[in-house]
Amino acid sequence: MAHPEDSIHVEHLEVFTRIGVTDNERATPQRLLLSMTVWPRKDFDSANDEIANTVDYSAVCAVARDFVEARAGRLIETLARNLAEEILVRFPIRRITIQVRKFVVPNTDYVSVTLTRDAQN
Repeated sequence: MAHPEDSIHVEHLEVFTRIGVTDNERATPQRLLLSMTVWPRKDFDSANDEIANTVDYSAVCAVARDFVEARAGRLIETLARNLAEEILVRFPIRRITIQVRKFVVPNTDYVSVTLTRDAQN
């Protein structure tokens, strides 16, 4: 029996990138935290204790870090969308949810955006 709710979650992957609306914000790399949940194309019953039969979350983290740190932009919304698209095409997953946390607004813990995207079959 398939288990469509099987997922892998990464909480607070620390990355650095130049991002922000103002030139001042983009002047130096900012710390962001990424949280990602991916739903593999195969359920966990199919893994048979073999990494080749599931999603390598270490590789997902490496791709996410490299992708984010190689880019500069204005909006974390755009960053989240572009990162979701990249991960969806590079890994055997059917859905991803990404949250990007940014630490820029005074007197707040953080500002975040969250999005969910499905793979195109």
